Amino acid sequence: MITIQNAPVRWQDGRFAPAPHPQGREGTMAHAILMAHNTSGDPDRLSLRFDAMASHDITYVGIIQTARASGMKEFPLPYVLTNCHNSLCAVGGTINEDDHVFGLSAAKKYGGEFVPAHQAVIHSYMRERYAAPGKMILGSDSHTRYGAYGCMAVGEGGPELARQLLRKTYDIAYPKIIAVYLTGTPRPGVGPQDVALALVGAVFKSGAVKNAVLEFFGPGVASLSMDYRSGIDVMTTETTCLSSVWQTDGLTKTALTLLGRGDSYQELSPADGAYYDSLVTVELDKVEPMISLPFHPSNAFPIREFKANMADLLHQVDVDAAEQLGVKNAPSLLRKALDGRFRVDQGVIAGCSGGTFQNLKRAAEILKGCSTGHDAFWLSCYPGSMPINLELTRCGAIAQLMAAGASIRSCFCGPCFGAGDVPANGAFSVRHSTRNFPNREGSKPGDGQISYVALMDARSIAATARMGGVLTGADELPDVPADRPDEQWAYDDRPYQSRVYFGVGRPQAGEELVFGPNIADWPEQIPLPENLLLTVCSAIYDPVTTTDELIPSGETSSYRSNPLLLSEFALSRKDPQYVHRAKAVQVVERLRRQDPADPEVKRALGRFDPARTGLGSLIMALKPGDGSAREQAASCQRVLGGCANIASEYATKRYRSNVVNWGMLPFVADNLEKLCLLPGDRVYLPGIRALLEGDGETITAAVLRNGGETSVVLSLPGLTREERDVILAGCLINYYAQG
Repeated sequence: MITIQNAPVRWQDGRFAPAPHPQGREGTMAHAILMAHNTSGDPDRLSLRFDAMASHDITYVGIIQTARASGMKEFPLPYVLTNCHNSLCAVGGTINEDDHVFGLSAAKKYGGEFVPAHQAVIHSYMRERYAAPGKMILGSDSHTRYGAYGCMAVGEGGPELARQLLRKTYDIAYPKIIAVYLTGTPRPGVGPQDVALALVGAVFKSGAVKNAVLEFFGPGVASLSMDYRSGIDVMTTETTCLSSVWQTDGLTKTALTLLGRGDSYQELSPADGAYYDSLVTVELDKVEPMISLPFHPSNAFPIREFKANMADLLHQVDVDAAEQLGVKNAPSLLRKALDGRFRVDQGVIAGCSGGTFQNLKRAAEILKGCSTGHDAFWLSCYPGSMPINLELTRCGAIAQLMAAGASIRSCFCGPCFGAGDVPANGAFSVRHSTRNFPNREGSKPGDGQISYVALMDARSIAATARMGGVLTGADELPDVPADRPDEQWAYDDRPYQSRVYFGVGRPQAGEELVFGPNIADWPEQIPLPENLLLTVCSAIYDPVTTTDELIPSGETSSYRSNPLLLSEFALSRKDPQYVHRAKAVQVVERLRRQDPADPEVKRALGRFDPARTGLGSLIMALKPGDGSAREQAASCQRVLGGCANIASEYATKRYRSNVVNWGMLPFVADNLEKLCLLPGDRVYLPGIRALLEGDGETITAAVLRNGGETSVVLSLPGLTREERDVILAGCLINYYAQG
């Protein structure tokens, strides 16, 4: 089904051959796009400027506030502000709509594009309006992926978007380029999510494509519609790759023409002799309907295999729930398995991955003339944009879904991050959405709540709904419709023309920003002291720590425009004592800056010089940062006085970038499990400022606990000169304020 060749290959004469020499990288599609956007003049150290940017309402307030504080006067590139995240959250009174009003005022003042709530999911909008071959787009959402249109898109933390607004660049080393070669044609009932989950399951755990660009081509591409390609592409984020790009063809040109942008088409394909760092082969005809069990998209199995091994696989989910969520004595999921059948409580088809025209059209066809039943199971469908919703309505698909008992919702990302359709306690939801991380669906294990999310394709979710909630792969139906590669949909942008504010390139300097009472500036951050004495305020030994665990999504995100208030939720579901511990250290550090001779300061620092040694907190996690690009996962730590993370490795580049841009040290260390750091342990970093002022990458730190001292070598691999200067300044805002 999927094979991985972890060795360089060359695309030569229509086949792959071993590549003993790294020649021919200029032949890849990715290379051409990267070089067209590189301003450094160095093909190995890239400084990229993007063609457009996009943010949603969880992130754009902080980005604009950062850029404004650093001197921004107007948006220097098309910047789209969508409102697809907290649109329906009745949390904190007026604060969600206050942010929307701020966003509209910012689009007017600085010259941007503002998409009001319920009009479009961020990535649906960008596919329809901006994605085009050869372009590059930067988004503050991790699922910024438009490779199916030949467009390289990158999801990053907010500070990287602020840099573009300040006419700076996105600086990275030249990435690995990995060929993803598609063959065959998907079988009826097998949808894009099935292919995506099979791919994620095959590559995630090994890190085979981490921070690489995935380049999709091969004869199998022609068998996939544009919606189908996009459905696979958007999920490449879950492989931890940097970006993606697909070969283009007549279907790409037709799609762009229907979107009113046919003149943006250009043919993309790898040149003969193109060099790739490795090869992933996907045999589309061998992919089966898949299910990704809690609590990660990579926990993927064919539905057939799950049914054959339900007892073992469900037991493992129970074990994972106890270990990752700290929930003891939760009702076993085995209770939902009876007579070889598994009962599901909820189905959701939503967002940038599920809410496409083709997915919802197939679901409607599968459910035509049927019923979802009268028991506990229920189905919700969220079209990705108003033009998609309009076309589904015109062709009768919405009526078919409604007649079958499905609930039709607005263009909203709620189920994807815990702000809509939260399942009942103990319930099991199957979703065509992007993630099934712990508590991301909105449950609160700390309050005795736990629910479960498994990822599936819209076709199998519809088949399950047709069976009243009995888990069913779409290929088990006798009459499952096939997906045609030439299936397009009639795009009508009148909903946008009636509601969207189009202000790109037309800033109105006299326009006043509208601040709601929750919108606050970033608190002051101080430069890096000469030495640091850090207290471990959380130690996480899970194999992977997601950004949802570092700062929960859902209703918490409503407070995103108030850094101090939002920080109160940091690690609240993973380590509820973290905020208390971090604040206690922060209180003493503030006292130290006021009066280094204070007795409490002297007690805290012991033998270390209070005039030269700062106090701060740190988080230890084996592999932090999988998941969302939102910067709050790092900024909340910083707002609470965080100065460093220590990890075995960082799950994603975007989280490490957020750590650096917020002025924290991204340490890595070997054998962290043996070091066994615990909350309350302290780590002394002598001469840390001097280390960053120079070019050193390692420091011998002292771990202080129980009256003893242990040496440990901490590393800062790959820090650029600018990253060092940002940390020295205390954060990106300070760095730019220095001029």
